Amino acid sequence: MKQLVPAVLASVLTSSVWAASTTDLNVRGRITPSSCNPTLSGGGSVDLGKISASELKPDLHTALPTRSMSLSVRCEGSTFFAMNMIDNRSGTSFVESLHGLGMTSTNQKVGGVAFGLSNAVADSAPVRPIFSTNGGATWVPASYVGHAALTSVAAIGGADTPIALQTLDADLGVYTNIAPADGLTLIDQESIDGHVTLQLKYL
Repeated sequence: MKQLVPAVLASVLTSSVWAASTTDLNVRGRITPSSCNPTLSGGGSVDLGKISASELKPDLHTALPTRSMSLSVRCEGSTFFAMNMIDNRSGTSFVESLHGLGMTSTNQKVGGVAFGLSNAVADSAPVRPIFSTNGGATWVPASYVGHAALTSVAAIGGADTPIALQTLDADLGVYTNIAPADGLTLIDQESIDGHVTLQLKYL
């Protein structure tokens, strides 16, 4: 038995040396918000029809009749999100916070268009629109939807902070103004060419 002790001790020491050899294993991935899908009625298209130059005010902006479309957002699960617009005619509006309607053939700004959220219902309950001009740090009641702010919804009677929701249905008002006729060269037919992209941002 005395002769077996060194052999057993050597075996234990050898096992300890192997146990000290290590390697690292990393487990990586991302947890993402539930995805949401926005849709607009009419394919998101508003046709203002033909507008006679004689209908335009010479020295003031002419407000065209308000149009409206239905906005729906469907999420996989209850989600915090806000929305805003990307102005694809940037630089063609006479007011920075509005969205451009393109340029005339003589390089004059046609006008601007604004959007507003109303009659909002989230998960079958009425809600109210709020917006933030500082990236979501603070929120105030407002119906504006555009490139100059984030727009979300808050509970009726609750704080001015976004709520998580799975479904949202609302009316999106379209408010179009044409520039004063005195500043436009209206010899030929000119196109009203506004184009924006509605995007959702997860909070």
